[in-house]
Order: sequence, then C-alpha cells, then structure tokens
Amino acid sequence: MADIKIPAEFIPEDGRFGCGPSKIRPAQLAAFATEGAALMGTSHRQAPVKNLVKRVQEGLLELFHNPTGYEIVLGNGGSTAFWDAAAFSLVERKAQNLVHGEFGAKFATALTNPWLEKPTVINGEPGSRLELRAEAGVDSYAYAQNETSTGVATPVTRVAGADAGALMFTDATSAAGGIDFDANQTDVYYFAPQKNFASDGGLWVSLMSPAAVERAERIAASDRYIPEFLSVKTAIDNSRLNQTLNTPAIATLFLLAEQIDWMNANGGLAWADSRTRAASAHLYDWAESSKFATPFVSNPDHRSQVVVTIDFDESVDAAAVAKVLRANSIVDTDPYRKLGRNQLRVATFTATELADVQKLTGAIDYVVSQLG
Repeated sequence: MADIKIPAEFIPEDGRFGCGPSKIRPAQLAAFATEGAALMGTSHRQAPVKNLVKRVQEGLLELFHNPTGYEIVLGNGGSTAFWDAAAFSLVERKAQNLVHGEFGAKFATALTNPWLEKPTVINGEPGSRLELRAEAGVDSYAYAQNETSTGVATPVTRVAGADAGALMFTDATSAAGGIDFDANQTDVYYFAPQKNFASDGGLWVSLMSPAAVERAERIAASDRYIPEFLSVKTAIDNSRLNQTLNTPAIATLFLLAEQIDWMNANGGLAWADSRTRAASAHLYDWAESSKFATPFVSNPDHRSQVVVTIDFDESVDAAAVAKVLRANSIVDTDPYRKLGRNQLRVATFTATELADVQKLTGAIDYVVSQLG
C-alpha cells in the first residue's frame, strides 16, 4: 500500500500541508542562516533582539490595519499559556464561550476556576457553527475565529447588546495572517505564530484594544492573586520595552518577523486573504465534484479558508491515503486526532502555493484509484 509511487506530475513542490507547525518558506530559513543566526545566544534585553521584537510589533500593527490605540503584546508560552493568563488577568467575573471544536473547548475549561463564575458555554456540533448572544453579567465573550480541529470559521464581530465594557476575545491562532478582519470588532486578538506566520511555537501574541489593556491593569491592581508568568499586565509592561518576561525563542521571533515583512511587502492582509481563499476554494470545489469526498463543513458560509476538512466515503480509507501521501513526501494531511472521522485535514495557510494544492488533489485522486 505505502509503496504506491505517485507520478511526478502530482507531487507538490512543497508537500507540507500540516495545520501547525506549518510550512516555513525557504527564504525565511535562508535569512535566518545569515541574519538570524547572529542573534542566537545573545541577550533579549539588548538592542539587537529588542529591535527584532519592535520589528514584529510594528509589522503586525501594519498588517492588522493600524487600529487606533491598539498594542501588540507578547508573552512566553503558546495559546494554552494565554488561556490561563486570561483567566487570571483579563476575565473579571464571567465569560461566555462559543465552542465548535477542541480549541474553543479548552479556553472554556480554563475559565472554570474558583474566582470566576461558571462560564456560559454555547456548544455546537463539530462541523457546525452557532453564535454568541448578549447575556447580562457577562464581561468577556470568547470564540475561535478559526477552529483548527474542524475547519469552521467565525466572523470577527462584536456581540450586539452586550453589557457596556464587555470584551471580545478572538482565538486567532490558525486564522491570524490568513483571514482579513476588522480589528475594531475585537479587544483581544491572540495567536501563536506557528500557522500562517510560518514560525515555531513558544510565544503568544495578542493585539489588544485600549479597553483590554485597561482591564488588565485594573485587575492587576486588585487583590486577585496572579502568578507573574500569567500576568498580562507584566506582559504589557515588557512588550512596551520590546521584550518578554523570560528569554524568548529568538528563532521564533526572527521567522515571524520575516513572514510579517513578506506579507506586508506583497499587499498585506488583503493579499494574504486572497491566497488562502483561492487555495481553499480549490479543495472545496474538488471535494464537491468528487465521487468519494465531500466537505466536512456542510454550510459554505461556515467553512474555513485556512483549514480544510474533507470527509471520505466509507469505501475509501482516508488514513491509508494519508499514509501513501506521506511515503511520497506529502505530509501532515491526517485529520485532527480527537475528531475521529474518516477524513483528511489540509492547511491552506498563506505560505501554501495554489499550484501545490492543485497537485495535492491530483495526488489524492491517483492514490484512491490505486487503492481501489
């Protein structure tokens, strides 16, 4: 089975389609080998690395359309660390969480702690999308812009009728840098850089509104116990100095900066959005016309343009297809492990070339014909 040789005409130039860590462009790695390597093993509190952090912050503000008063805040750890930091430092009393997959559920779980009221959790079936709704007493509304486990996308928009001062939390880890949005429609737009930003893990990054910064400072000044590592106020203070609390992963920062510069130089977030939209549209069109595949997310308006999940007919073993693809250097098309479906999951992040996605579908068709 795994010894099936896919014809060269169907082999992508770059066969990395994983949902994180994701494809890193050769130009990023080449730049790191020459410029980034000189920063390795140096202090993150000195000008060279601080300037790198500043480059990331200024580049992200440009990419996100320079919303007035917003700041780019960086913290050690990934999105999981940020969920706990938000529970300690940003949610005042009660949150409402929209959950339509694994990652939305994890944030909701982080908010079930002794100093907060039990969150309201709106649970949708995997592959579907529900909506947040105004609720008295809720000061924090949280959702995933792109649910990485299922390939469901949610628009970035405020909840109409929410209490005055309520904050919007957008989990953008697999959407940031690949889906355009209006930053003024959210307060905490947070992500880790190993998806569209083609970097490594080890950091969380957040675009924060003035209201979110004020909330973090107010909670920090209260009598709530906040570990320093999970203090958003500490992260804000360090970010304003172009640094992080603890030593960051320098390679992660450098690769992130290179990807941001590449996006901005080519047309910014609108350009990135057009790339992911074209690549994902090819996959969805292919699946809808296929005899053995169909988009997992049935409503086209709910489908992600950066994570595409494709269900296979029971006559085709998707795991076997993924195994053959991997043997031919087309990797990480496996479904999310906890979803348990007979499907493939393909990242169409900004660095992914449409031509490679087109070859991927040809490769899948060929493998299925051979397995049948």
